[in-house]
Amino acid sequence: MVYYFESDVVQPPVVLFMGVDKHENEDLIKWGWPEDVWFHVDKFSSAHVYLRLAPGQSIDDVPSSVLDDAAQLVKANSIEGNKVNDIDVVYTMWANLKKTPGMEVGQVGFHKEKEVRKIHVPKRINTIVNRLNKTKRSETPNLRALREQRDRNEREDKKKLQRELREKEKAEKKQREEEAEIKSYSALFSHSKMTANTEAGYDSDDFM
Repeated sequence: MVYYFESDVVQPPVVLFMGVDKHENEDLIKWGWPEDVWFHVDKFSSAHVYLRLAPGQSIDDVPSSVLDDAAQLVKANSIEGNKVNDIDVVYTMWANLKKTPGMEVGQVGFHKEKEVRKIHVPKRINTIVNRLNKTKRSETPNLRALREQRDRNEREDKKKLQRELREKEKAEKKQREEEAEIKSYSALFSHSKMTANTEAGYDSDDFM
């Protein structure tokens, strides 16, 4: 089961989501999307919260208000982290998550530490947590099927783009050829390259 929360600090609102337990977190790690930003309390166990970016967006495009919502949601869903002040929340892109065979269920590392960012959270802000909890809903999505459909859509989009590029190149080539042909005819029949009969030594009076 996956919990979904709506953050309306931006318009249109964005959705934050997390697994109900460590086993669901494992599936979210396995079947995450390249567009997903992952959040977790640093040095404490906590829920794994995700934000799915729109295509073309990067982690730098996430507004600070959305980061605050995600950080508060992660802290509120950490048994130990929720009890103390002055914690850090780490976040990075899903593609930077590293899962090795020896790790426990729900545990992850990072491919590149330098791509991991931190948000300092001085304390829990109940107004934020309560606002998000009011939007909470649960679903049981087929995470694998959703990821596979996402990949199929991406492949189809790439094929479509390639077709459009080939058609554009073909049209541009045809246009260049037509323009070159018109130019050659224009040069052939231009006044400067045409020769009058009298210039060639012919006079109409020479003919009977």
